Amino acid sequence: MSDRRAPLQHSCAMTFEHMLEKVRYEGAYPTRERAEEAVRLVVAGLGRRLTGDERVELAARLPLEAARILTEQIPDTQPLTGWAFVKDLAARTGASLATTRWDTGSVLTTVATLAGPELLTRILHQLPPGYALLFGRAELTQAA
Repeated sequence: MSDRRAPLQHSCAMTFEHMLEKVRYEGAYPTRERAEEAVRLVVAGLGRRLTGDERVELAARLPLEAARILTEQIPDTQPLTGWAFVKDLAARTGASLATTRWDTGSVLTTVATLAGPELLTRILHQLPPGYALLFGRAELTQAA
């Protein structure tokens, strides 16, 4: 189910251009265009993973262009672990797993900053294991 019909309520202070520059700096990309490719790929992939209030709240915290990329995706019913998420993105682009893992971490650490710690914690609880490291957080597991 897509959120296309719901108008986006925005409170993000960061512009899409600023987001691209932050990702370019964090990911050490040679050009703004390369950073934008990574942002579009990873944010779209995240849009296929998130549902519910977390999806809506994250969209409200992202720059408008990134929010549109996120919400234009139809959530997939097949859950993917963090590593499977990276492999899925690599398969969609034909890029290497190492490059795709780098892209994912570069973008999702910026998304984590925009989301804030409370929303990020809720997002990580919604997603299968393996996403915390992609967002730049330690993967915490409960003792058996």
